[in-house]
Amino acid sequence: MKVVFILIDTLRADHLGCYGYPRPTSPVIDQIATEGIVFDNCFAPGIPTTPAHTTIYTGMHPISHNIVAHGGSVDLDRKIPVLPELLQRAGVTTCAVDNLYDIKPWLSRGYEYYINPSHRHKLRLLVSCEEINRRAVPWIQANANEDFFLFLHYWEPHTPYLPPMKYRQFWDGGDPCDPANHSLDAMRDTPFWGMWGDTWFKKLGPITDADYVRSLYDGEIRHADEGIGAIAETLELCGIADDTLLIVTADHGEVMDRNGIYFDHHGLYDENIRVPLIMRWPNRLPRGERRGHFVEETDLAPTLLEWAGASPVSSMDGMSLSSIAMDNGAPSVRDRIIACECTWQAKWCLRNRTHKLILSREQDAYGTPMRELYNLQRDASESVNLAEQDTVLANEMEVELEAWIASELTRLGRPGDPLVEQGISLGKRWETWRGRAAAMR
Repeated sequence: MKVVFILIDTLRADHLGCYGYPRPTSPVIDQIATEGIVFDNCFAPGIPTTPAHTTIYTGMHPISHNIVAHGGSVDLDRKIPVLPELLQRAGVTTCAVDNLYDIKPWLSRGYEYYINPSHRHKLRLLVSCEEINRRAVPWIQANANEDFFLFLHYWEPHTPYLPPMKYRQFWDGGDPCDPANHSLDAMRDTPFWGMWGDTWFKKLGPITDADYVRSLYDGEIRHADEGIGAIAETLELCGIADDTLLIVTADHGEVMDRNGIYFDHHGLYDENIRVPLIMRWPNRLPRGERRGHFVEETDLAPTLLEWAGASPVSSMDGMSLSSIAMDNGAPSVRDRIIACECTWQAKWCLRNRTHKLILSREQDAYGTPMRELYNLQRDASESVNLAEQDTVLANEMEVELEAWIASELTRLGRPGDPLVEQGISLGKRWETWRGRAAAMR
């Protein structure tokens, strides 16, 4: 079994052509989608980067592996096995080209080859897909005759959005620095302006137009898309494309400007927790098909272990997607998604086919309501909070969510909600960055 698993950090599903986006951000990914399977409803049960990657590697929900925040003080229990370790035990050669070890050491466990190209950068986020590929392509060529699992992590389109000039093709407006445009004024009063001041906005110049910033995000996607094209071409040239499972996904999405959040990935809205998942395996999987089933990142590890012929792991909460991948008529593995975050906000959400409830454990810095309810069938953008109008449904969903949390904590033998016990991990930095933002104005 050969696997190339490409994770594009901060990639919203709805900014890809194969998920209905009108701009041509992803011609390579769109082509791969026509040759494989597109999962329309894949979700991250924990955001942002650290919880999401830990979930992918362990096959466990954040409440189970207990990593609920980015930058938190809790470490992954060493007894919990991770996907690369399990694949290695099954005889698969494992390699990662990324710098996630710089974030948390367990994100490099189980790799026979771990290649970190970030040491030339002061900011790890600035490692480009070209730098990743310069290490990955020779590795594929050298190991083409082996069973392997190759994990590639692209930082594009994570902030700061600074695509090379040739990818800045999606701006169709006028002067992005027009002083009459005030769409970024509110951002200047938030910590994000201070957080990204030196590394981003000073490089862009005196921009005033939020739409221009969105166009840069799309340019970053196009940049990553071409990076994936180089990997796909390498598989073809090595003669192993038909025998290689190629996976394209993301850890989480991105909020552009909502409820005081600017170009970041917190808030349990679909633009953050719904991620792309595309699988192409010409000799094994159907071509050009879509799956509407609810799936989540916990399912990836069990799926890969089954396809590698490895034994299932009882600690995993996820379920193999093998039957769904092969047959669109296969029964769904779940009818709801429960997700959490605890980096800038402490929140849970329960999402089903028709509605979403977001429940806060403490008041966030934006003054967002403690309870949010959205009718996803009538309000896909989650812009109209119905929690105070439809109290019966909000109460029912809250009871369901709280019952699940309590049941899981009992099963795990833990005393309390990890969002409450661990607290918001980056909250102490909030006022520091707010001060920087004030100094820049």
